[in-house]
Amino acid sequence: MQSRFVIVPAVPIEEQSFRSGVRFYATTVSGGFDIYDNTKKLRLKPSYSSRAEAEEQCREMNTEFRWCTS
Repeated sequence: MQSRFVIVPAVPIEEQSFRSGVRFYATTVSGGFDIYDNTKKLRLKPSYSSRAEAEEQCREMNTEFRWCTS
């Protein structure tokens, strides 16, 4: 069975953009990690800067969800 909550990479954050001819280029940094709800099909906020932090919160949420549904 698939877990309800899983960790996904966050959307990268654009730091700066520049134009070269007709093309635009952007430099980005990692946005960290988000928790994704497989049931509601959406990303939950806030984002977490480290994967370990996100994993801990995700584990707690999955445990709480299983406890509420049993």
